[in-house]
Amino acid sequence: MSDAPIAVQLRNVTKRFGAKTAVDGVSLAVEAGQVFGLIGPNGAGKTTTFSMLAGYLHPTAGSLDVLGFAPSAVDALRGRLGVLPQDALLPATDTVGQLLVHMGRLQGLPAAAALEKARQALAEVEGADWWTQRCGALSHGMAKRVALAQAFLGSPDVVLLDEPTAGLDPRVAYEMRQLVKAKRGRAAIVISSHNLQELEEICDAAAILDRGRVVAQGTMGELTAANAEIRVKVKAGTRRGTGPGLVDVAKLRSLETVRTLDYDDEGCELYVSFERSKAEAEAVIGQVLSVLLGDGVPISGVAKGRSLEQRVMDLT
Repeated sequence: MSDAPIAVQLRNVTKRFGAKTAVDGVSLAVEAGQVFGLIGPNGAGKTTTFSMLAGYLHPTAGSLDVLGFAPSAVDALRGRLGVLPQDALLPATDTVGQLLVHMGRLQGLPAAAALEKARQALAEVEGADWWTQRCGALSHGMAKRVALAQAFLGSPDVVLLDEPTAGLDPRVAYEMRQLVKAKRGRAAIVISSHNLQELEEICDAAAILDRGRVVAQGTMGELTAANAEIRVKVKAGTRRGTGPGLVDVAKLRSLETVRTLDYDDEGCELYVSFERSKAEAEAVIGQVLSVLLGDGVPISGVAKGRSLEQRVMDLT
């Protein structure tokens, strides 16, 4: 962890519903300005953790704070914490402008400032033309953008987003991701989502939950082993062995920088781990490819680390 101040902290947090334990001793920290993902399958405890951070639920045991305050400290966090719940419904009869100005006023902004911040937030989601439209007449994608605008209204220090791109078409989802990326460094953003490819793209760090417990957490590079492993995909049907066109596993393992090497015969993929203190990923890639190409092995792809999806599948 860096020297950046901590914006969100959970210490051994547990939440029980009767005999069921939904969250079991979760501890994690989110730095100021960091985009942090909550990852896990259904029933992992993501939504319950999110709800406790938002102040919707109280922990059974342990403690959590947002900007040094309990999430229930409404007055202390007013205007400093933004929340986008999953599938949040907007008031159908309000116009978009009325809704956002009202939310600004609830943050304690004076009328003129609330109007200015509302227009600014709507413009950031490319919805300036929707100001007078009724919320009930918005498409799903438009409503999601308006909901995101209210979450970021007034430049809060912490923003909680639950499935922010669920149900959106690819173009709108892409635009939403770009907006979140643009906020990196300006707010600590906690995202709960099933879209692992999306989280891998936009998050600085994440925690993987399974059955209420944290099974792994760290920077995205640490979770995917991007700084300690490379993957090389070879042409389908390529076999291991010695000679032209074959993957010589023994020769590759003899490379000085290689720590471990596995070859998936079915997937035709090499997994090579290395000591970062001895070499960078790019150098290891060069050495491995030199051997493979020298043996005439056809290469179809190279990547650093494992995908976040594969990492989650391995752990949950």
